[in-house]
Amino acid sequence: MPDVLAYAIDSPTGSFSKTTITRREPGPTEVFFDVLYAGICHSDIHTARGEWGPARYPLVPGHELAGVVRQVGSEVTKFAVGDHVGVGCFVDSCGTCEMCEADNEHFCDGEGGTIWTYNAIGRDGVPTAGGYSQGITVEQDYVCRIPDAIDLTVAAPLLCAGITLYSPLKRWGAGPGKRVAIVGMGGLGHVGVQIAKAMGADVAVISHTKSKEADGRRFGASEYYATSDEGALSKLRRSFDLMVTTVSDDSNLAELLDCLKVGGTLVNVGLPEHPSTLRLNVLTSGNRALAGSQIGGIAETQEMLDFCAAHGVAPQVEIISGEEINGAYDKVVGSQVRYRYVIDTSTF
Repeated sequence: MPDVLAYAIDSPTGSFSKTTITRREPGPTEVFFDVLYAGICHSDIHTARGEWGPARYPLVPGHELAGVVRQVGSEVTKFAVGDHVGVGCFVDSCGTCEMCEADNEHFCDGEGGTIWTYNAIGRDGVPTAGGYSQGITVEQDYVCRIPDAIDLTVAAPLLCAGITLYSPLKRWGAGPGKRVAIVGMGGLGHVGVQIAKAMGADVAVISHTKSKEADGRRFGASEYYATSDEGALSKLRRSFDLMVTTVSDDSNLAELLDCLKVGGTLVNVGLPEHPSTLRLNVLTSGNRALAGSQIGGIAETQEMLDFCAAHGVAPQVEIISGEEINGAYDKVVGSQVRYRYVIDTSTF
């Protein structure tokens, strides 16, 4: 079995340190690829610090992986050595349940359910380890092809941030003639602005302050609003067909819903820490809908990658070394990154 270098954390209050982990040899339908770049998602931080419940330590996070195929199993038909590939939030599922057959593997109802890229138990009975490592073995059906038009240095965040925004924007009809608002201009939001613009929508950003306005307009927004400006949201009443909020603060949820046109939809891809309360008249008074969305299946993730390649959509990243992971976590929490940290695993 191939041993690879990785960075792991051993407790909710610990720090990342270099280690070696063992990956299984590729089975007949599996591929092993060298992970060259791994994005840091806020979900990694929540999991590593035990904020979403107990984690399996030592933990190697990372569900935004981009790299190059080194080895393929004898029955692999989808990939060849040298291909540019990526893996997102999950690496396996039952493959036969209603959800899997509908290309919704991330909602697998079969035995074992969806197997997440890290902090889960794989088909080999071993805890899964993610992208903060120099290589990984994955069943070919859960690997995506990264188009040549997307540089590997910026590809990794698309495997989570990209699909997290692409899926709801597509599902709820972002396109020509639609006014779309992206709430939050962070690692998710800055990709969402680009995707919505590429889909043909008229895009606005709603952020806490205007400190990122120049960036928002550069990414494709034609309007930019700051909730810190008094009365900003009340002036936007019945303005948007679709809103996607990427933030984990629901304190202004009712105000955001009131920014929707009659029949509009607010989709939440953030996860507020506490239960939300809402007077339902804000929905019934405008035939509005409040929805949620979570990543996408493999087919839709591949569709997203092809879309981003065709339209020049790319995350803005800061490349860091393995030794910088600990500091990067604190900066992500402090909203000091613009807009996604990506680990260069050659520094391990």
